[in-house]
Amino acid sequence: MATLHKYDAVVVGAGGAGLWASFELARAGVNCAVITKLYPTRSHTGTAQGGIAAALGNMEEDHPEWHMYDTVKGGDYLVDQDAAEILADEAVVTVIELEHLGLPFDRTPDGKIEQRRFGGHSKPDPNNPGKRIPVMRSCKSSDRTGHMILQTLYQQNVKHNTTFFNEFQVLDLIIQDGECRGCVAIEIATGEIHIFHAKAVILATGGFGKIFKVTSNAHSLTGDLVALAWRRGIPLEDMEFFQFHPTGVYEKGILISEAARGEGGILFNAHGERFMERHAPSMKELAPRDMISRYIFEEVRAGNGVGPHKDAVWLDVRPETINHYKSAPGGRHVTAHQLEASLPDILEFVRLYEGLEPMKEMFLIQPTAHYAMGGIPTDLNGRVINDEKNSVVKGLYAAGECACVSVHGANRLGTNSLIDILVFGRRSGLDAERYIKEAAWSDISPKADEFAISQIEGLKNANGKESVADIRKKMQATMDKQVGVFRNGQDMKAAIGTINDLREAYQEISIMDKGSRFNTDLLEALELGYLLDLAYVTATSALNRTESRGGHAREDFPIRDDVNWLKHTLAYKSNGGVEFKYKPVTITKYQPEERNY
Repeated sequence: MATLHKYDAVVVGAGGAGLWASFELARAGVNCAVITKLYPTRSHTGTAQGGIAAALGNMEEDHPEWHMYDTVKGGDYLVDQDAAEILADEAVVTVIELEHLGLPFDRTPDGKIEQRRFGGHSKPDPNNPGKRIPVMRSCKSSDRTGHMILQTLYQQNVKHNTTFFNEFQVLDLIIQDGECRGCVAIEIATGEIHIFHAKAVILATGGFGKIFKVTSNAHSLTGDLVALAWRRGIPLEDMEFFQFHPTGVYEKGILISEAARGEGGILFNAHGERFMERHAPSMKELAPRDMISRYIFEEVRAGNGVGPHKDAVWLDVRPETINHYKSAPGGRHVTAHQLEASLPDILEFVRLYEGLEPMKEMFLIQPTAHYAMGGIPTDLNGRVINDEKNSVVKGLYAAGECACVSVHGANRLGTNSLIDILVFGRRSGLDAERYIKEAAWSDISPKADEFAISQIEGLKNANGKESVADIRKKMQATMDKQVGVFRNGQDMKAAIGTINDLREAYQEISIMDKGSRFNTDLLEALELGYLLDLAYVTATSALNRTESRGGHAREDFPIRDDVNWLKHTLAYKSNGGVEFKYKPVTITKYQPEERNY
C-alpha cells in the first residue's frame, strides 16, 4: 500500500530552478514539498563553474538590450524573443536579490559584484562601428558559482520550512482530464511507493546528457521527468538541439569551464597556431560554444589535432602565454596567483584528471556533450504546453534545463543557464502560487500508483538475458559517433535503427538485485528506459530538421534555412514512434541575420 501525501505544491528537483521555485512558494506560505533523488546540495547546478549572466555594468558599460541581442543571436535566431527579453531584464534584479539572500559573489575593490567575460556575450566596439567585442557580464563566485547558488537557496528553503523528500525517485505523473494532480515516487532507502497529491507540480529535474558517452553531465542526469512527460502525451520541443561544450577533459568529458578562456586561456592546434583567430577574428576563444566545438572538429579533420589519437587540441592557461597574447580581460598582466584565485576548481581538475601542472603545461581538451536546449515546452510563466496551439496542462510547470521556454533557441550562451534557472524557476513558483490560490482540489484515481508499481514489479521479476550496462554502453557509443557535433542523414538513420534495436532489447533485461532497499540496479534500469526514449527522440528530431542551425550541424544540409525551418519542432509520442508538429518562433526586435563573430 502506497503512502499518501498531500501538499499544495510539489517541486521535483532541487537544483537552482527547483529551489528558487520552492523558495517563492514557501515564503508565500504555500504548503510545499521538494522531491529529489539526491541530497539538494548535490544537485547538478553545483557543478556550474563560470557564473551568472546579468548586465549589471559593474566593470564596463552594459545594458539588458545588449544581453537580449546576444542571446537571440547566440541561439541562431530560434530563440523566442519575448522570453529572451524577460531573461535579460529580470537577470539584473534576480542577481541583486540573490546577493541579498547571501550568495558570496566576488567583489570589485569598491564592493560591487565582480564580472568576467564569457563566450558570445558582447557589446558594440566603440572604435569599429558594426563590430562587437567581449563584455564583462558574468557574475561569479570564483569558479564555484553553481555550488554557492545551491547553498544559498537551500538555506533559504530551510529557513522558510520547505519540506524535503531526499533520495526519492519520481516514477510517474498523475495527469487526469488535462490536469496534473500530483506524482508517484519510490523512496530509495526502503523501496516504498509514495503518492503525492498536489494542486501544482513543478518539474525542475535538469538535463539528459547521459545519452552520450563523453559528457560533462553527472550520472544522475538521465532525463527522468522529460521522458515521463513524453510518455504521458506531452510533446518535447526542439530536441535536435544539443550543445557540445568545446572544452572537456580529454576522453573523460569533465568540464573545463569557459571561465578559463574568459580569464585569457587560448586554444592551439598541433602547429602551435591560435586557430580561433582564423575562425572568429572578433571574439576568438570567446565565440559561442557551438561554433568553437565545430572549429575544433574541423582542425582535427584537417590533420591539426593533438593527443594520442590526434583528436584533441591544446588549452593553454599559463600566465606567460596569456600575457604574451594580451588575452586577459583588458589586456591586463596576470599572475599564477591571480589565476589560482579565479579558477581554483578548474585548475585542480586538470591536476587531478590529467596529472599535470596547468601553470606550466598545456593540456588536452575536446568537445563534450553538455546541455539540452530542447525539452518540455512551457510558456513564459513555466506552465507546460501540451500542443502547437500553446494549450497548457493545468497545474503542471517546468523550469531549467528540463524545460524549453525557448530562451536558448539552437545554442545556449555560457552563463545563460544559471540565469535561466533562476529567472524561470522564480516565475514558475510565482505563477504556481497564483494558480494554487485559484484552483480547487481535484480527486485522484485510487489506482494512481498502479503504473508505477507494475513497472517496478515488472523489472524485479524480469528474467531476460540482456544487460542494462551493455545496452547503455551501446546507446552512448552510438550517440557519440552518429549524433554528435557533426551529423548527416545516413549516420542518423543508422543511429535510429540501433537505438530501436536497443529499445527492443530493453524489454528483455533483468536485474541482479531483487530487493527493496537501496536497489540501485532497479534505479539504473529505470533510468536506462528514460535515456533510450530521449536518445530516440533526439536522433529522430535531428534527422527531421534538414538544415544546420546552432548546435545542430548537418553536413548534408550545411546552410541555415529560414524559409523552411525558422520554427520550433514538437515531437509527440505516436504508436511507438514520433510525430512532428511545429509552432512559430516569436520574433519581436531582431530579424534573423547572418551569424558571425
